[in-house]
Amino acid sequence: MTTRESATVESGNGINLDARIYKPAHEDNDSTRDDQKIAVVLVHPYSVLGGCQGLMKGIARNLADHGIPAVTFDMRGVGKSTGRPSLTGFSEVSDVVAICKWTSHNLSSNRILLVGSSAGAPIAGSAVDEVDEVVGYVSLGYPFGLTASILFGRHHKAILQSPKPKLFVMGTKDGFTSVKQLANKIKTAAGRAETHLIEGVSHFQMEGPAYDTEMANLIVTFISSL
Repeated sequence: MTTRESATVESGNGINLDARIYKPAHEDNDSTRDDQKIAVVLVHPYSVLGGCQGLMKGIARNLADHGIPAVTFDMRGVGKSTGRPSLTGFSEVSDVVAICKWTSHNLSSNRILLVGSSAGAPIAGSAVDEVDEVVGYVSLGYPFGLTASILFGRHHKAILQSPKPKLFVMGTKDGFTSVKQLANKIKTAAGRAETHLIEGVSHFQMEGPAYDTEMANLIVTFISSL
């Protein structure tokens, strides 16, 4: 059975982040060389609209059931995490970096997959090349559309120019980004960039618990390709 632990991680400037670690019942990683161990860090949706780590726990539990440790956390100003959230998510990038470094050190993992959901996707994308241990990236509903770009547009460049492997998962009825907008963005991406479309599903549907298992399975498949 999956176990869940709690931790407090310092993000700098006196900000403390509340994190939860979902560990497999049997650590398959024990037989894996240190340089092959992988953990997943999950970045929750937009703090200002009520995003929190609880929204990521279903995916985290599913990953742990697959033998992959997963870490969720509340970004600054959410839940028990101190500080204040920012509108554009740039302050939160340092929260993601801090959690990734903590994960690498405390879970003895030299490989991290960074996963961002909704507004958590641009924030995670801006952290990908800030942490050497991050070996890949998965976005769940990246808000590339014009309206969302007013807030998150300055994050696009970081992930699109990163040479690290990336997977963009999106519902075909996502209200923030059209299928065409996603395709046009991916055309400009450096390195390996893939998309996975879920037919007939909206942005907030895909964020819901009904799709947690499918999201986890996509992440597991992507990890096996790294």
